[in-house]
Amino acid sequence: MLVLWDIDGTLVSAAGVGREVFAEAFRVVMGRDPAGVDGRMVAMAGRTDHEIALEFLAVHDVTDGEAYLPAFTDALAAATDARAQWLAEHGHALPGAEAALAALRREPGVVQSLLTGNIEPNAVVKLAAFGLDAYVDFEVGGYGSDGRHRASLVEVARRKARAKYGTVFDPPTTVLVGDTPLDVAAGRQGGSRVVAVATGPFDIGELRAAGADAVLPDLRDTAAVLRAVLGGDRDPR
Repeated sequence: MLVLWDIDGTLVSAAGVGREVFAEAFRVVMGRDPAGVDGRMVAMAGRTDHEIALEFLAVHDVTDGEAYLPAFTDALAAATDARAQWLAEHGHALPGAEAALAALRREPGVVQSLLTGNIEPNAVVKLAAFGLDAYVDFEVGGYGSDGRHRASLVEVARRKARAKYGTVFDPPTTVLVGDTPLDVAAGRQGGSRVVAVATGPFDIGELRAAGADAVLPDLRDTAAVLRAVLGGDRDPR
């Protein structure tokens, strides 16, 4: 089974560092401050970094954002890496996250990786800040740096995992765990089961309405996480 974890709002709280690094990347690339304290910020939850970057550039009057995207991505990675210690001190792993990752690692045949809008370097920084990096195989993840549209990242991760492990992870054996309706939609469109956790900005009802196969209030109940992810209970309550 291939288990693909979202990061922000699902496994960790990054203490608002995302908004800071987008503003910093803008300063580095464009040579000016974005409007306001953190700029005219755009919606971030459930989206890829490239989607966010292009909209962020557009709302700050950069009409040819595509031309700046490679440099912006590099600046985003550098800004996040520079804040790794701050992130470790001010952010935190969400309750139950490490126990859930550890329990799934003990399950035979389970490969854990990521499906996240973060570019790959930032995904590594965010998990390493809280000691969660040892539980996932970064080589087979789907990242915001792999594609602009989140749903396409499911197949990206499957393809990487198939190449590395020699196993075909079909829809019944691929599970996405996330905390937003966009995570749910990505899993549905990408052809995976979806376990949603109400640890981000959306509640249980909203995640259930979005079509998740199972919805959990959080990751504290490790047994419930295992049932939901492994398919033993479609909707543990």
